[in-house]
Amino acid sequence: MRKLLLATAAGTLIAGTAMADDVKIGIILGFTGPIESIVPNMANGAKLAMNEANESGKFTLGNVVAVQGDTTCVDSGVATTATERLVTSEGIAGIIGGDCSGVTGAMLQNVARPNGIVMISPSATSPALSDAEDDGLFFRTAPSDARQGQVIAEILKDRGYGSIAITYTNNDYGKGLADSTKSAFEAAGGTVTTVAAHEDGKGDYSAEVGALAAAGGDVLVVAGYLDQGGRGIIRSALDLGAFDLFELPDGMVGDSLTDVFGDQIDGSFGQVGGSDSPGAAAYVKLAEEAGFDGTGTYSPESYDAAALMLLAMQAAGSTDPRVYKDKVMDVANAPGEKINPGELGKALEIIAGGGDVDYVGASSVELIGPGDSAGTYREVEVRDGRFETVGYR
Repeated sequence: MRKLLLATAAGTLIAGTAMADDVKIGIILGFTGPIESIVPNMANGAKLAMNEANESGKFTLGNVVAVQGDTTCVDSGVATTATERLVTSEGIAGIIGGDCSGVTGAMLQNVARPNGIVMISPSATSPALSDAEDDGLFFRTAPSDARQGQVIAEILKDRGYGSIAITYTNNDYGKGLADSTKSAFEAAGGTVTTVAAHEDGKGDYSAEVGALAAAGGDVLVVAGYLDQGGRGIIRSALDLGAFDLFELPDGMVGDSLTDVFGDQIDGSFGQVGGSDSPGAAAYVKLAEEAGFDGTGTYSPESYDAAALMLLAMQAAGSTDPRVYKDKVMDVANAPGEKINPGELGKALEIIAGGGDVDYVGASSVELIGPGDSAGTYREVEVRDGRFETVGYR
């Protein structure tokens, strides 16, 4: 049944036949670009929450319709244009997105703030976004890379590695994560031999890898993208015999990486947002019933982003972003009845009756400070050519 509803939502999106009382929500992610292999399951997660709300019959403000836009992950101009189109032509009431940090910042400043549109990003992790001027409109269900850098340092030290080299994709995400990792690892007593940027879209990374190899290090931290430069760095490192062990942050964790390298990168390890909570298990089951992989990178966070937006609308009694933005933190945190995936109808009913909910969701949601996720991470390792979960932090 859920497979059919997901397909129906996609068909409605393509046809563009929204009714007058439809509540349109933009899913604006990098359907093309350096993380395109993980985005479909992110979009499916957001649509699953929307479909669940519609199915329940408890969302009192209209029929929720998903409208997609492409950020490319890396082209701020394209992302801004796509967002403007959905705001001005489609009349969206909120945005699930962006995905990559640079385009997310551009969408926020160039479109969301001027138009008073709420954004809840499931994957933009740059620490700089915590301090961005947002008029109370920006939230994220993925934790900041200030936290991920600390987790990387913990994992490296726990595994006994004393020195690392860091390469990062030359944008807000890569630079922020590289800086955070360097600071945390050195604070823990480790040595960072070099920190060097790489550009996406190149055919040959031998020069970059040569410089990294000359600096040395027990492990190469690749703060890049699995479908672009990060993958190219690993290919050159293996071909040149420069490194055979890699620390893989969230932008590098996905099946498309192991599909390419298989057991060549066995023993490499990393982390991605994730939880071992009952809500996480419930989400994986719901996603399986709907026909997609709920363990995919930032898929749970995408479901949670959409769920939070809908619950905030219900709590405000309005789909006006300038009104419901003030309810996002309320529905995300205590006090209130804890809500897991599959329980959105229950949550909507509680809110309609004047009660409070504490949305826990698929990723153990807790929003802190300026709307950031407190965040937990799933630690992974490549074994027999596939990513396996080895713990949580």
